[in-house]
Amino acid sequence: MQDKGERELAICVWGVRLAALGDCGDDYCQSIHTAHQKSTPYGEGHRCIPLSPSEGMLFLDGVHGRIMYIEVLTRPPMRRPTP
Repeated sequence: MQDKGERELAICVWGVRLAALGDCGDDYCQSIHTAHQKSTPYGEGHRCIPLSPSEGMLFLDGVHGRIMYIEVLTRPPMRRPTP
């Protein structure tokens, strides 16, 4: 992320926490809400940041330097880590 000029988001990614799993409605799509979802669009300060992972596609929704939503496309299903 930092190599794409997103230094602020690269730093804050360590503090991202799962607030809720999203439902994209497609079997190739997974999403994660990292903050409680509002019923209205994000509004001012919102940016969609496409990343280039080695596999699939990854998009972040950022608002004022905070990652609010992560969308993962065409990657293996996410699993909870085993304790």
